[in-house]
Amino acid sequence: MRIIFIYNAESSGTLRIARHFFMELKMAKLASLVAIGVFGIAVTALADDQEDTTSERQFTYAWPYLEDDAMKPRGGTTRGPALTLDTTPGEQWLALQAPELSTQERDRRAILAMAGGYRASFDFIETVGFVPDYVPKRPYQSWGTEYVYVVEDRADFISLQHILVMTFLNDNDELVGPMVVKHWRQDWQYEDTELHVYTGHNTWERVELTADQAAGTWSQSVFQVDDSPRYQAIGRWQHDANYSSWLSDETWRPLPRREFSVRDDYHALVGTNRHTITPTGWVHEEDNLKVVLDDNGELAGETPYLAREAGFNRYERVLDHDFTAGDDYWELTQPFWSDVRAAWTALFAEQGSLTLMDSYNDQSLFMTMFMFAGNISDENPYDADAGRSFIDQTLSDFLAN
Repeated sequence: MRIIFIYNAESSGTLRIARHFFMELKMAKLASLVAIGVFGIAVTALADDQEDTTSERQFTYAWPYLEDDAMKPRGGTTRGPALTLDTTPGEQWLALQAPELSTQERDRRAILAMAGGYRASFDFIETVGFVPDYVPKRPYQSWGTEYVYVVEDRADFISLQHILVMTFLNDNDELVGPMVVKHWRQDWQYEDTELHVYTGHNTWERVELTADQAAGTWSQSVFQVDDSPRYQAIGRWQHDANYSSWLSDETWRPLPRREFSVRDDYHALVGTNRHTITPTGWVHEEDNLKVVLDDNGELAGETPYLAREAGFNRYERVLDHDFTAGDDYWELTQPFWSDVRAAWTALFAEQGSLTLMDSYNDQSLFMTMFMFAGNISDENPYDADAGRSFIDQTLSDFLAN
């Protein structure tokens, strides 16, 4: 049985079940399964053999002198079945270590090494405050099981789609699920000379690079769960023996869902991203400044910097998790999402600047797209003409310019 949950992250995790559901689950329990995610949606589960010891945990930057449990991490507390991690070097890692590869090919193999099935964990904590009377916010922890699919693989372009495939243990220790949620996407372009960068207030603008500026670099474009833009940056891969890592230039990003659903005291993240490949997976590190902007998207006033945040997202390859439901979902809906990607590509080609509205008719863009995708099934296959008409109208509705 396949179960797909679609929910409105802006309204504290309200769920809509778009396929089958288990009658024994109460809606209150369902709501507790969902945590606001790092790049879009992250659903959290504790393994069956793990205790909930969050009250005893400390981060490296733990603010140890604050009283009580003020810095107890927030995030999900639902339970899932135990997982078996793959502790042997994967084939993609071994392919990356091959001798006498061109620089571009070794870069490509590093990017492709991020594909596969993982336990993904997300950790974020504010480490420094820059305003008087600063009080750090509670850190964030969550994790989920996620498969990264290769959507496209060309010599100078690779597209990777993340899809969460989760199962849970209910109060009776019975398995519930699987739950499938389309997560974020990352596109990698070699020697990219045209970027669409975030400039604040839900606006993205085209930036042209010279061939010299782009030489030897890869751009990484990160997209929301509905394939709308999130951020784009260029950087270089560094390879040295068993070390392969990509570091971005400074990048502006909108607030992630884990933040904008609970905070309104800053407007953008400004920082860098590092992707590093390991023998059994990969890690994504973030170094972010939380900044306040004026109405023009400029740093506001004399104290625009609120805090610095450290983020560490770890992707560990798993052996025994069943990702079949994600395969089925992607096979059914991929033609629709392909048309969504094509529509966004056309918009970026036509317009030098795009501004998105937060909602249209009291509904978010991702909920609108997810509801359409949720109606696609074996009995109701995707109609390309109807889908493209829906996509064009929906994007027109949500574009502010």
